[in-house]
Amino acid sequence: MLPNADYSEMPRALQRLLTRGKADESVALPRRTFLKLTGVAGLALGAFPYLATAQTKDGGQATSALKPTQRPSAFVQIAPSGEVTVIVNRLEFGQGVQTALPMILAEELDADWSLVRSQHGSNDAAYVDPLFGIHLTGGSHSVKNSFTQYRELGARARAMLLRAAAARWNLQVTSLRTHAGKVLGPGGRKLGYGELAEAAMALPVPEKVALKDPKDFRLIGHPTSRLDARAKSSGRQNFGIDVHLPGQLTAVVARPPVFGARLASVDDAAARAIKGVKTVLRVPLDRGAEGVAVIADGYWPAKQGRDALKIQWDTASAEKADSERLLVEYRELAGRPGPRQFDADMAPLATAPRQLEAEFVFPYLAHAAMEPLNCTVALADERTELWTGSQCPGLDGAAAARVLGMKPEQIVVHVQMAGGGFGRRFSSSSDFVAESCEIAKAARAAGLNAPVRTLWSREDDMRGGYYRPMHLHRARIGFDERGKVLAWDHVIVGQSITTGSVFEQFQVKNGIDATATEGMRDPYALPMRLTVHHPKPNVPVLWWRSVGSTHTGFVMETLIDEIARSTKQDPVAYRMQLFGDKHPRHRDALQLAVDRSGYGNQHRLPAGHAWGVAVHESFDSVVAYVVEASVRNDTPVLHRVTAGVHCNLAVNPLTVEAQVQGAAVMGLSMCLTGGAITLKDGEVQQSNFGEFTVARMTDIPEFEVHIVPSAEPPTGMGEPGLPPLAPAFANAIAQLTGKPLRQLPFSLA
Repeated sequence: MLPNADYSEMPRALQRLLTRGKADESVALPRRTFLKLTGVAGLALGAFPYLATAQTKDGGQATSALKPTQRPSAFVQIAPSGEVTVIVNRLEFGQGVQTALPMILAEELDADWSLVRSQHGSNDAAYVDPLFGIHLTGGSHSVKNSFTQYRELGARARAMLLRAAAARWNLQVTSLRTHAGKVLGPGGRKLGYGELAEAAMALPVPEKVALKDPKDFRLIGHPTSRLDARAKSSGRQNFGIDVHLPGQLTAVVARPPVFGARLASVDDAAARAIKGVKTVLRVPLDRGAEGVAVIADGYWPAKQGRDALKIQWDTASAEKADSERLLVEYRELAGRPGPRQFDADMAPLATAPRQLEAEFVFPYLAHAAMEPLNCTVALADERTELWTGSQCPGLDGAAAARVLGMKPEQIVVHVQMAGGGFGRRFSSSSDFVAESCEIAKAARAAGLNAPVRTLWSREDDMRGGYYRPMHLHRARIGFDERGKVLAWDHVIVGQSITTGSVFEQFQVKNGIDATATEGMRDPYALPMRLTVHHPKPNVPVLWWRSVGSTHTGFVMETLIDEIARSTKQDPVAYRMQLFGDKHPRHRDALQLAVDRSGYGNQHRLPAGHAWGVAVHESFDSVVAYVVEASVRNDTPVLHRVTAGVHCNLAVNPLTVEAQVQGAAVMGLSMCLTGGAITLKDGEVQQSNFGEFTVARMTDIPEFEVHIVPSAEPPTGMGEPGLPPLAPAFANAIAQLTGKPLRQLPFSLA
């Protein structure tokens, strides 16, 4: 039985089984009650995050030169007990930011780590990305962009606590020091941070602060257990899907089978007759589509009501994308002229001693997070609140305001823990949030004045878009007997994920979406001509963990390997030669993986096994893999993975290791049979994990993750572990079979 679960949404027979003995268990406080209690438990340094936008020099809280992102009041709460709560300006959906960012702040605050807690922020201005100026969890930017920010926040808070202690003792600040959540003074004087928080809060915030020398770090760089580990491993962690407000209703939506289709007719009599169903409403959906929302007092009656609907869909005006037909169109497009990102001279192709031609096909992919999409809306005239796992609460709040006819400042987005996302919880249209607001607005118009949680099923999530785009690559390469590339003519065909979005003006240049080509050519100094086509089929697309590198990394690393094999060169030595002296981080990451794996020692390999190698940079971090693989019953099998990682300073090595492992497993899923989203006459053919493969326990190899030591500021680590896994695996299989793999999922036919 899951603690704190609401079983009213489940079938009654299941309720009876799950609630046996529940009366003897402790009862969790409702969220609102908890917030009220913690709000009066004691004055904290920054007890109310919304003060961040209101602090002024006259109020003694901050100087006018400080931005909301620089003021401790929005980020640090210190209770009288000394417990420190760090507000995190990112969505935690598995990447470990609710530990890494508190570690950074607590390091400079000199807090007692055993008393540090973490909490999500909101769409308040304080919680924007300090470099980009928007609320954003994505692009592996969380630790990278907030490293200095959170260090300075901690240092400012510490300086204020020191000044408060100095004033109480009538001493010079320079005579004081801090240690583990206490201010220490001469003669054995000691004050806990909780005793000083109220006085410290009243002091001006210093603009400039001295930061620690990295050699003095007590937390940063040291393996640290995650703050959310106990709750998640015990089943006590609440996610967006678990939000339950007084009087809350649940909406489940019948969506069209073809993207953009509309309703022809609806017979909802049977749905309305189901006990618990409150109303059935026609609602607008994303991309001009229509749907039917069944609103009930729980998920189970809402789902039963949806199943009872009799709907006729009007799909006549909607384009019906089809994977097989799209592949034919993409191949035809690949032969046409188009915009170019690189334009090297291709004349040497005609006379090159060796030629290589290759075509690669990559399917649509679903994000397939464990927690399906959800958003709870409490609609009110003056202030509307949303609870959801949002990667961009500012954008989602603005979308909610548009739908509801309100001002953005009237919308509060309470960011919730999310059970995965991989990019799906951040679309520039805020599709699932806007949809939830449309439903809440329609429910209110129908007389239902209650919070409404819109909840997607697994099938809704998998069939309802958005997807990693389908891509086709075509390459013609000319090289000499030593493997020197003389000309590389390359074409990419695939949808743009940023055209029409808020990022188009930054990402699309000369008709080319930079996210589709990231990872091409570099770090290899190759004479390349790169042509790009962006067709526009009726399939909603979005970034997917590691974005363009999911396909470009595979293409580059398998082709580099193929050139090495065809010229009888060791794949590692060949890459090292291509790196030269210009890419030391690539060299170091690859060498570390080679050294720790035992690569080249054939005595370590069982019969029928082979090494595979790949290295790729994404989001400013380099990950190299040396893998051991075999073919069993015509099926590729991955046995062992050794990673060399260069992410500069690893704030929490345990998190880096976990992210590399998780990303590699996701990369492995791309290789497995069934790991594709396909469309037939406009309809997505997969609906659940029985039809869309993800790696299971039996597929998981042995892992070793090794980090290159560095004191440079950290780079991103949420995504870089994914791209090189599939090509390293493919290269090992090619060593065994003599046949390169040119598509994902793998096919040995």
